[in-house]
Amino acid sequence: MATLLLVVIYIAFIGLGIPDSLFGAAWPAMYPELGVPVSTANIITTFITACTVFASVSSAKVIRRFGTPKVAAVSTLMTAVGLFGFSCSDHVLWFCLFGIPLGLGAGAIDSALNNYVALHYQASHMNFLHCFYGIGVSLSPYLMSVALAHTSWQAGYRMAAYVQTAIVLIAFLSLPIWSKAHPEAVGEEETKNPLSLTQVVRLPKLWNMVMIFLTSCGVECTCGIWGSTFLVQAKGLSADTAAWVIMFFYIGMALGRFLSGVLSAKISSWGLIRLGELVMVVAFLLLLLPAPAAVSGVGLFLIGLGNGPVFPNLIHLTPKIFGEETSQSVMGVQMGAAYVGIMVIPVICGVLIQEIAAEIFVGYNLIFFLLMLFFVRTMQKKK
Repeated sequence: MATLLLVVIYIAFIGLGIPDSLFGAAWPAMYPELGVPVSTANIITTFITACTVFASVSSAKVIRRFGTPKVAAVSTLMTAVGLFGFSCSDHVLWFCLFGIPLGLGAGAIDSALNNYVALHYQASHMNFLHCFYGIGVSLSPYLMSVALAHTSWQAGYRMAAYVQTAIVLIAFLSLPIWSKAHPEAVGEEETKNPLSLTQVVRLPKLWNMVMIFLTSCGVECTCGIWGSTFLVQAKGLSADTAAWVIMFFYIGMALGRFLSGVLSAKISSWGLIRLGELVMVVAFLLLLLPAPAAVSGVGLFLIGLGNGPVFPNLIHLTPKIFGEETSQSVMGVQMGAAYVGIMVIPVICGVLIQEIAAEIFVGYNLIFFLLMLFFVRTMQKKK
């Protein structure tokens, strides 16, 4: 049963990934049709991410009351509703409205399943879990590129909503499996008192970990949201081709997490993070070259490949660093920090692209990558 439940959780993480890459792939085609500036994406993504941050920080109390299985199933349903709503929207206000279930659902399921897997499964399983997230975020640009080439971005959102609905059915049908897979965990969440936010932020090492999540996820999301725009405006690709190229950024992320899972038996979590950082150094060197779009595509693929192992390995380290009793409370704050990075860092990039040029994309991401390197080294010194 534990193996079957793990498969269900993997599928749920495909659903978590589907909405995350869809907007960035679709935006170059969306904003001319909507008649808004390119930086309007910041309004929509900021609103969605604010909802996600709220859900992440509140997740410990919600999970304590309802349990991980119900939170995961209902959260997936909320994201499906949000995706279908996007496919019917024609104004920024509608995108923000349907962004509420999309953001709240993503934050709740992310915190719930990450902590559950960190407590009940091995490091390899955590990496494979986020590999399946990579499958979800790779699938979305592919669906959108097909839709843009043949119909419209609305059709891309609708196809993604159909896939998400299938995952919702699996999530609800699998609810009885949870208590059979880990009977020792039944009632466990209800008996634990989550720490208050004030108590969590006072924990040693927390702020270093928060900054790693913030910068790593900021780079990842900035590449996902603005990578297509960079390829269109700076490298001259068409919108559908750029969406197809960005798919390889997410494939790189999924591959990085898969390889991390395979190597986790021989290399420590910190070692896998350092290995990923080396790959990202090569990626930024390629992006800095005045080279054709194909080279930039390889660079984006390598950013995904190198950054991919960072998030799942940090998640797996959380119960070890902060203790199992406090891990869910810490997990919520870490997820909140990750989504703050997702919310703020791409927004500033969007403004810079509009006011200066799309070429600013590379140097901007490089700054946050260097900050990530600094906080990882500082965190390891505090071990």
